[in-house]
Amino acid sequence: MLIGISGFFMGFLGIELVGALIHRYLMHGPLWWIHQTHHKPKGGWELNDWFAVLFGSVGIGLLLSGFLGYVPLFWGYVGIGISVYGGVYFVLHDVLVHSRWGSMPKPFSRYLLALRRAHRMHHKHTMAQPGESYGLLIFHPRYFRQVKPDPVSK
Repeated sequence: MLIGISGFFMGFLGIELVGALIHRYLMHGPLWWIHQTHHKPKGGWELNDWFAVLFGSVGIGLLLSGFLGYVPLFWGYVGIGISVYGGVYFVLHDVLVHSRWGSMPKPFSRYLLALRRAHRMHHKHTMAQPGESYGLLIFHPRYFRQVKPDPVSK
């Protein structure tokens, strides 16, 4: 049980941290020619969407390898964490922030408002450099100060 829980959280949190580093140093560096299609979208499929296919393949590959016995089972749970993160990323990034595959009403959660603000500030930059806020779920606390408090909790 502990192996499953620790593997899941390692995969989920690890892909957020590794993804932020890849985003900052590769996507906004030598792979900008691919990633810029997301900063200057024309609608529909973006060349940048291949990154999601790559990350998803890593998660599914680890999941299958672990549960089919090719690697220790721990890595299967890491794969589950990465895969669940991918689903969360899709809903928050593609639906909530960019409305690419449908839209959601404006969130009233302070966290979701700050997340959306941080990501939109990331997109104000249409060149590889300068930039800010390269992660999705973890971002600078200043974005909480830039959004209005949840009106439901007042």
